[in-house]
Amino acid sequence: MDIGARLQQARKAQGLSQRELAKRVGVTNSTISLIEQNKVSPSVSSLKKVLDGIPISLADFFTHDLDLGASDAPFYAADELPDVGSDGIHYFLVGKRRPQRRMCILREVMPAGSDTGESMLRHDGEEGGVIVAGEVEVTVGGQVRVLRAGEGYYFESRIAHRFRNVGAGDAVIVSANTPATF
Repeated sequence: MDIGARLQQARKAQGLSQRELAKRVGVTNSTISLIEQNKVSPSVSSLKKVLDGIPISLADFFTHDLDLGASDAPFYAADELPDVGSDGIHYFLVGKRRPQRRMCILREVMPAGSDTGESMLRHDGEEGGVIVAGEVEVTVGGQVRVLRAGEGYYFESRIAHRFRNVGAGDAVIVSANTPATF
């Protein structure tokens, strides 16, 4: 997925210059330029911050030009789950065709050593998930725990949080959050 081209398209659709978008979100215009040229891969939290300046949701950013197909079909083949991830983490979205989704369901694949970014995530809603494979260090507020296959989490998303693969191989998580952020 070409994050840079998508960002440029979304920015231009709103009639914003790189400089104006950068000013809105408190970064340099060279940062916006580097993202658009795919020379910098932003973390999910950084991308969300930039998109808030447009404004466009993560969901619209990643799915606005996808073929939505029949919205009443309740089943999705593996190749129908778009990868809406960034920064090396894959987030395979379930339900892309469903209009006005109120929750986001993901199959997440985190390579060894990857994490959701140095800055903690924080947003409205709730989220929960189950570790399918690997070892994931989950930080929620001041609590830190390494979760393994079969273990899960559930918390208010307004609490600062972070995920980090501390295992030697890929970590796989099936997660859900409300409201739908992708």
